[in-house]
Amino acid sequence: MAAKRKRVAAFGEVMMRLQAPGYELLTQANTLHYSFSGTGVNVASALSRFGHEAYLVTRLPDNPLGDAAEAFLRKLGILTSCIERGGAYLGMYFLENGFGARPSRVTYSNRQASSFNTAPDGTYEVDQIAEQIDLIHFCGISLAMNDGVRAQMKALARAVKAKGGTVVFDCNYRPAHWGEGGYALAKPHYEEMLELADIAMMNERDAMLILGMPTAHEGREEQLADLLPQVARQYGINVLAGTHRTVNGDNTHTLRGFHYKHEAFVFSEPRTFSVYDRIGAGDAYASGIVHGELAGFSPEQTVSFAVASAVLAHTISGDTPMSSERDVLRAMTEAAGDVER
Repeated sequence: MAAKRKRVAAFGEVMMRLQAPGYELLTQANTLHYSFSGTGVNVASALSRFGHEAYLVTRLPDNPLGDAAEAFLRKLGILTSCIERGGAYLGMYFLENGFGARPSRVTYSNRQASSFNTAPDGTYEVDQIAEQIDLIHFCGISLAMNDGVRAQMKALARAVKAKGGTVVFDCNYRPAHWGEGGYALAKPHYEEMLELADIAMMNERDAMLILGMPTAHEGREEQLADLLPQVARQYGINVLAGTHRTVNGDNTHTLRGFHYKHEAFVFSEPRTFSVYDRIGAGDAYASGIVHGELAGFSPEQTVSFAVASAVLAHTISGDTPMSSERDVLRAMTEAAGDVER
């Protein structure tokens, strides 16, 4: 399954993640562990580990905090030539790990003042970026930030599309980011991005709640089978993919992936696993889908690869997927066992 190396990019904010130790609450902890993350970081890192030439398109503060973030990105294998510098702040989020009946909790700080979210018009050389890449990934989290960021990502998507590149859009709707009446506010922006997308990550809830599409069905898979073909036809999308997750009572999760292409659905086998760190697992799944498409995998191989990538991401501390293609291929076929020697 060795893939031809492609030039890929992800557009998104770099954030500082500040994590309370173990399962402590912020009200209990007196130390925090910091690292740098974000959807774009996660996707670019994962695709780099899968063998691609991966760039991040973002803006970092022009100070030692920005230097530290850029050094961290290089360590992940991300190429930094598309990173601009300016402003003074990074957005931050504080993570408290959930356990049992208590869910994990993320608290954001300083988000709208960040260098990324205050980048002025013309910050990114969109035509130059579009010339040098085969594919670019965008996320609904960036789309939620403000009008400036929305205009930048749409301009970059149009430039990549005009140069014959592939546009990937992950819906990733976050209610807290859009606020009251968020679905109505988000709909026109999501529709613009979906019209530009060749590959989209979404499920039936996105179609119903964001796009307002009706369905007479009640079961998730029946709703999916009804709505996603309509989305593909209406917006001219080649590939739609996503997951259905079940949180079990014993602190394990079950994940089943789906992939829609050429008017046909493919589902993975359900995978049940223990969770060490859930944040970023959706980005690992999206990266697996993208890699499968770039590598020319069959739909069955692609969705199985993506699910295995997501399962592995749940076992690794931090947001960022750290598994190689070899790791994921092994996880597709082998159960966890003794120490590898």
